[in-house]
Amino acid sequence: MLKQMEGSVAVAEAVALCRPEVICAYPISPQTHIVEGLGALVKSGALEPCAFINVESEFAAMSVAIGSSATGARTYTATASQGLLFMAEAVYNASGLGLPIVMTVANRAIGAPINIWNDHSDSMSQRDSGWLQLFAESNQEALDIHIQAFKLAEELSMPVMVCMDGFILTHAYERVDIPTQEQVDGFLPPYEPRQVLDTAEPVSIGAMVGPEAFMEVRYLAHAKQTMALERIPEIAREFEASFGRAAGGLVRRYRTEDAETIVVALGSVVGTLEETIDAMREQGVKIGLLSIRSFRPFPLAAVRAALQHAERVVVLEKSFSVGLGGVVSTDVRLALSGIQLHGYTVVAGLGGRSITQASLERVLAEAVADKLEPLTFLDLDWGIVNRQLAREAAMRRSGPIAENLLRDLGTVQAKVH
Repeated sequence: MLKQMEGSVAVAEAVALCRPEVICAYPISPQTHIVEGLGALVKSGALEPCAFINVESEFAAMSVAIGSSATGARTYTATASQGLLFMAEAVYNASGLGLPIVMTVANRAIGAPINIWNDHSDSMSQRDSGWLQLFAESNQEALDIHIQAFKLAEELSMPVMVCMDGFILTHAYERVDIPTQEQVDGFLPPYEPRQVLDTAEPVSIGAMVGPEAFMEVRYLAHAKQTMALERIPEIAREFEASFGRAAGGLVRRYRTEDAETIVVALGSVVGTLEETIDAMREQGVKIGLLSIRSFRPFPLAAVRAALQHAERVVVLEKSFSVGLGGVVSTDVRLALSGIQLHGYTVVAGLGGRSITQASLERVLAEAVADKLEPLTFLDLDWGIVNRQLAREAAMRRSGPIAENLLRDLGTVQAKVH
């Protein structure tokens, strides 16, 4: 059924159709509307049997999710930004225990300074936690990927993060196609846990493991991620056959067949990039796009196959590894090991900075001409950066960086001496 609705509400309806038995979450923008919607469904009796558990923190939310999943309940939660960091210890425990929890991460910048707007810093910080990470380009895809995520998590007994851009998607109103309960039931079988706490058959979940077996446990987590590389595209094809539309998978190509330059990106910026590429194509530029839908496991073979015949690759990413450069770029370089081409990293949109088509056309034209720096920060204000560096060089007590930059911009009042 086609409906015009907020992205968060669409995700809440999709999760409800998957019949979760336990939902636990602590509110943090921009994911709050998702769990508010689910809470209302539980309270009204529209989603039952399901326990909605109010907790006192994000760490508690993931701890409850671990406990409920270990007892054999289909479990869901959601978080963002500092909330994800607060639950980080439990995030690692969930994957280490092999529990098939599904969690929405409404991507948001990590402070300090405080910032509530979108980038990919939060989920990227947990890229080695053992969770699968699937990225959505649109609200329709976010809805569809959540349904696939429950099936994937429960088949492999692994937790899955579904990452959708905070505010850009979560708070945007779009027309989406909501499937029926019968369709979802036909696609997603009842949950049969691989491990469960049962008083009739006592087992220990979470035993201490010493050097004699710890490496093997970690390897098995890696082996399951490798299995996911096969199951993610298979489940996407099964979904398309059942629901009549494509969503998910490992990667998606756009106008790459004869492309000399290919842009790599994740999330909602893909839509803006498609429009930019269409405009550049009209100017005769052979350029294309590779959208990465599965960041963990990272699809090395699929990325290599898509990029190996290009002359240059531009990785546009909304995250940044301080002291090194791009996060996604590192994985793309690994995929292209041994292949000689021009590679560029463009960091964009940090803290919700707008990524405009005009700016993308400018930076991609520089890349096509091989005049782009290997590491570029899109629309960085070099004026305030250099003023702060000069300030620190001139005086020891130079003050807080964030406040200084806001004064330079005129956002806050300058000091009066």
